[in-house]
Amino acid sequence: MKLLLKNGRLIDYKTETDKITDILIEDNKIKKIETSINSEEADKVIDCTNLNIIPGMIDIHCHLREPGFEYKETIKTGSQSAVAGGFTTICPMPNTKPTPDSAIILQKIIEEAKNVDLCNVLPYSSVSKGEKGEELVDFDEMKKAGAIAFSDDGMPVVNSRMMRKAMIEANHLGTFVASHCEEKSVAAGAINHGEVAEKLGVEGVLPEAEEIMAAREIVISETNGVRGHICHISTKTSKDMIRDAKKRGVKITCETCPHYFTFTVDEVLESGTNAKMNPPLREEKDRKAIIEGLKEGTIDCIITDHAPHSEEEKNQDLSKAPNGIIGFETALSAEIMNLIDTEELTYLDLVKLTSYNPAKLIKIDRGTIEVGKIADITIFDPNEEYIYTKEMIVSKSKNTPFIGKKLKGKVRYTIVNGKIVYQDR
Repeated sequence: MKLLLKNGRLIDYKTETDKITDILIEDNKIKKIETSINSEEADKVIDCTNLNIIPGMIDIHCHLREPGFEYKETIKTGSQSAVAGGFTTICPMPNTKPTPDSAIILQKIIEEAKNVDLCNVLPYSSVSKGEKGEELVDFDEMKKAGAIAFSDDGMPVVNSRMMRKAMIEANHLGTFVASHCEEKSVAAGAINHGEVAEKLGVEGVLPEAEEIMAAREIVISETNGVRGHICHISTKTSKDMIRDAKKRGVKITCETCPHYFTFTVDEVLESGTNAKMNPPLREEKDRKAIIEGLKEGTIDCIITDHAPHSEEEKNQDLSKAPNGIIGFETALSAEIMNLIDTEELTYLDLVKLTSYNPAKLIKIDRGTIEVGKIADITIFDPNEEYIYTKEMIVSKSKNTPFIGKKLKGKVRYTIVNGKIVYQDR
């Protein structure tokens, strides 16, 4: 199968490319990138006029819920949602039931993803057995079984001695521990501490809950000369600490989500529990700091933290409803509207954060569009505007504050291993 992409705007960070060109894909690899390629060379031609072509987006932090919570999402429905959002590789977290804390459970997830055959699914192993923080998994066994990295996401590793040992062991194996930073003693609450929590009469989550644990991971990383990775940062203080650590040469990396540079805690007043997540939406100073962190290179990548929940669960009171929102299908629009249109970032910058850097972090040969490379590609219309409705959502769950809002940017095609796995029209 030969697929030709005609007249698209190719944007690739690694090669510093931003130009109108043609791309010929043969089988699963990129064969040619030239100004003009004869259409007769291809079996199928896609007219990409006025469309952007970027390396397939990579989400190194999401939740697919299978096994154990298939009423929220499955590997199949989550993969369908991911490719609809332009993601070609996704890395699901291990807070499932059972937890992938043994090779046999992890391999079942990998096999199911292969059966679904939509996007590359590279799962995490838990750090501890059952994510209980009591006993470490067999890191070597899990890495050999296919774990891309290790995390107890959803639960912090409270024991610092255990986290130190885990980070050292993961680094020895050439991978990392992704830390869910939450100091439980100050983490009680439904939304961010402050005026909105007081107005709604709910307990507020202190920002220190994230920051205290982030500081610990920086210390462990610096003292032991190992890489630490901090999940979904949301506060100015976290961003500043990581920036300063990086300046000292600490091997620390981090990620953030579109909702932290799109919304503030005020969104809870409009969207209720569909704007409740962990860490919570913060204040405007934090939102601006997250954007600054993306601009200055402190934040290494953008992830979705796609976290499906049923409507019944989200329809509970704010204090009782579970944390999390879905994010695959709105990430690109949020990035275009809040980073590109505001001129905070260029498209080359964005590709670095959504494709190139994530590929480097998890050490896969993706994140660039070059001759000879695997054809994982996202094609989108950067200018199309539309109202996002519940009926448009591909995910099994519908928990998102973006419902009813005007969005800009629409994925047209998602190509994985040279095969079209999503087509909008």
